Amino acid sequence: MDDNRNDENRTGENRTDGNRAEENRTDGNRPDGNRAEQNRADKDRKDRTDENLTDENRAGEDRTDKAPAEPEPAEPAPAEAAPAEAAPAEASPAQETREDDTQDAEHTAQEHTADDQQRPAGDQQRPADDQEHSAEDATEPRPRPRPRSRKRRILRLLAVVLALLLLPLLTAAAALRLNYTGDPAPGTHTRHKDALWLGHAWVDGRKTDRDVEALARRLRGTGIRDLYVHSGPLEHDGTLPASAYPKARWLTAAVHRELPGVRVQAWLGDVLASEGPTGLRLERPATRAAILDSTRAVLAAGFQGAHFDLEPLHSGDRHYLGLLDDLRELTHARGAVLSVAAHQIDPLPAFHSFWGTTTGHPKWWSQAYFAQVARRVDQIAVMSYDTMQPLQSLYGGYVAQQTSLALEVTPKSTDLLMGLPFYHENRFGHWAHAETVPAAVRGVRLGLSRTDADRADFGVALYVDFAATEDDWTAYRRDWVRTP
Repeated sequence: MDDNRNDENRTGENRTDGNRAEENRTDGNRPDGNRAEQNRADKDRKDRTDENLTDENRAGEDRTDKAPAEPEPAEPAPAEAAPAEAAPAEASPAQETREDDTQDAEHTAQEHTADDQQRPAGDQQRPADDQEHSAEDATEPRPRPRPRSRKRRILRLLAVVLALLLLPLLTAAAALRLNYTGDPAPGTHTRHKDALWLGHAWVDGRKTDRDVEALARRLRGTGIRDLYVHSGPLEHDGTLPASAYPKARWLTAAVHRELPGVRVQAWLGDVLASEGPTGLRLERPATRAAILDSTRAVLAAGFQGAHFDLEPLHSGDRHYLGLLDDLRELTHARGAVLSVAAHQIDPLPAFHSFWGTTTGHPKWWSQAYFAQVARRVDQIAVMSYDTMQPLQSLYGGYVAQQTSLALEVTPKSTDLLMGLPFYHENRFGHWAHAETVPAAVRGVRLGLSRTDADRADFGVALYVDFAATEDDWTAYRRDWVRTP
């Protein structure tokens, strides 16, 4: 701004000097009086012009350095007063130049004043470049807040789902741990209605009389009354070739000789096609009829009962119930026993439905379905192992819960047996350090004590002979049988 003002002053000075020269040339032709009067008029006009230019420069500085909050319109420059005496009839070129310059300066000052009035108060305080940037910023949309990343949303969703899953699991774990507390009631020991699952080697020719004698020594003084001897598996169409159990008659005779009063049942099973394309299909009448024929054959071979283990058997399977009705009629007509291995009962209401929807493998039965099965058989043995529990206390509490749930719906006419894990594997669903015989026996006794401590038709079933250790047998005798 100061440079412009200096240039303008220098221009004015040059203009004045030139005009002076012109005036001197012109005044030389005028009379002295007129010349003196004209000089005074010219001097007055020059002073007014210089004052106007100075006022304009000051106004520019004020607008640049200090803009008022509410700019007031600048007053127009006062019109030049006419000289006291009339001007010469014809103005000189120098006079016309000075008048034009004066008018231009006044016009420029008025334009600046008008612009300042139209400009907002805040803009008057910014240089022209800043005002241009402000106008551009006003037209551009403000940047929106940066959206959350997809990864963060996914992690938050997973955290919510995990919390929803963990909360009921932690609650259930606390309840199982509570189930394992307390002391079993006195007298909650063997009722001499226990059972033992035996492997296929006992009927395919691998076992001898010495093995039977060793088995007898192991079982004497215990509560074992029934042996479930693996004699299958069934074919997918329900048939069973006689070549699957060639030593059945020898075994039954040897057991009766060494262990009078112990019954030998044929353990028959197969994989059901309930969760895959292949397997036994109970919905087919021909398959159920073939299973009946296979049962007649094993009873004719000397077995005193038929024990069925069909898996995975979904809760509510009505074809299985129909098969049990037919098998019960058949076995009772021959004076034999009908027994089954049963799935665990829902630890929470309708848990089998939730688990089946989540994993495709329901695993559990509803308590109502368990009751329907128990009413159709002479013995029902709960497979109370492979429970997915990571600690002995949780496993024992789980067995206590299963014992109570089963006792509540099993009729007095049916023997209820709770399974004991006589095997040691580490895989999904089974931890050998958690699922132990001592924890299972304590859980059985606690469940029996709380639900039906005096029940007579009750026992435990040991799974399985070929995987059992001396520690397993010792724990069974010490904690359940109460013999050294």
